[in-house]
Amino acid sequence: MWKSNINLVNIFLHNTQNRSMKINFNKILAKLMEQNKINQLQLAALLGVRQSQVSNWLNGKSLPGYYSIRMICTKLNVSADTLLEIE
Repeated sequence: MWKSNINLVNIFLHNTQNRSMKINFNKILAKLMEQNKINQLQLAALLGVRQSQVSNWLNGKSLPGYYSIRMICTKLNVSADTLLEIE
């Protein structure tokens, strides 16, 4: 359910680099994984990334790039607005 909101993704990526907004990405991703009943390894396989990458996202050590954000939205059937909720 990728809704191509390029501006939102660009704002997300820009602000996470500058740390000017509090990002809850890891909590949102964990909730979506729970709702879809998938674990880190399963999500990694769906997205074509390493499990350690998913682990880093969930632990707040790193954030996904544009392509991964798009894939998460598509595979978990969620809008970019929902995935990239910014406080």
